Amino acid sequence: MITRPQSRPALARLAVLALPLIAALTLSGPAEAELRQTETGPVNISPVVTGLDGPWSVGFLPGPAGRWQGELLITEIGGALLYVGPDGQRRPLSGVPRVARSGQGGLLDVLVPSDFARSNEIYLTYARPQRGGSGTALARARLSADRMSLTDVQTIWELEPGSSGGRHFGSRVVEGADGFLYVTIGDRGDRPSAQDLANENGTVVRLARDGSIPPDNPLVGRAGARPEIWTWGHRNPQGMAVDGRGQLWTVEHGARGGDEINRIRRSTNYGWPVISYGRHYSGARIGEGTEREGLAQPAFYWDPSIAPSGMTFVTGGEFGNWRGDALVGSLKFDLISRLDVRGNRMVEVERIETPETARVRDVRMGPDGAVWFLSEGNGTLYRMTPAQQG
Repeated sequence: MITRPQSRPALARLAVLALPLIAALTLSGPAEAELRQTETGPVNISPVVTGLDGPWSVGFLPGPAGRWQGELLITEIGGALLYVGPDGQRRPLSGVPRVARSGQGGLLDVLVPSDFARSNEIYLTYARPQRGGSGTALARARLSADRMSLTDVQTIWELEPGSSGGRHFGSRVVEGADGFLYVTIGDRGDRPSAQDLANENGTVVRLARDGSIPPDNPLVGRAGARPEIWTWGHRNPQGMAVDGRGQLWTVEHGARGGDEINRIRRSTNYGWPVISYGRHYSGARIGEGTEREGLAQPAFYWDPSIAPSGMTFVTGGEFGNWRGDALVGSLKFDLISRLDVRGNRMVEVERIETPETARVRDVRMGPDGAVWFLSEGNGTLYRMTPAQQG
């Protein structure tokens, strides 16, 4: 149990700045990169893209030969998908699906799949407008060769029917080690629905690249169950990542306490709202307590809550001391939590708190070996690397 969070006011938004990416990738002087301390040594944190409005996710676009040359995509919750070129210039892409901007809903995650250099395909999750409300949806599109627009845009899956209100959409999408897509769906504020297999609220769904249902999904053919569902009993998973061994993990918001990291296993019930390590915001007990036979325990939980969003694993690159660790952003306490993976469990080993880590919405391991993160509080995409010690 974690008992030492410290909150601080979010920093004032930085002014709009186009910092050339090539320069950012070679920064070493103090003018642009800030030297910060971590428990394993100093790091440089450099602002790469600033002046963002509600940034939610970042993706890296490989070049024609599969090598990254500095191109990025960034989603803003209001509905803009930004292309950032190697020179740091950015522009909104046309052709982005219309989103339902309400509460936690809007344009959410972006996935650049492993075959992008050949296919030019990307995937987006978003709150899709529906009659009477909205639902989490997954769209597939192609990025035009001139990097000006999305083409062949198709919504290949959506939570339907959705519901009213702006709570608990999820929503991350990752490409699993098996090549299928995994999407997190929140319970939409309807707690009992996370235990109802007749809908996808509070689930992780598994889909083929075209949105169809893989025939080996665990609930295919089960009467009354949605065949997309891979796992259920989740509250609001806003982070998901695959570790270096191909294992899938999620991080999700609890209520008052009880934020969880879960090791995702096929056809598993993670318990919400029957069990939880948190309480309702009123202080009332949730469900039956912290455990029940047949319901999975979290790999780690926070109490008090840190409001986690965004997750990655350090699988290589420049952070040798962090190799294999998970990094999770915190919206509430303005930090990045570093966790050591110990089998099926995790242990928090460090909290990285700097002026740059204001409401960390997304954390990514970059193709350049650096750790990249989006600060919603500062409206900035940052790049973090170990500092040279001499």
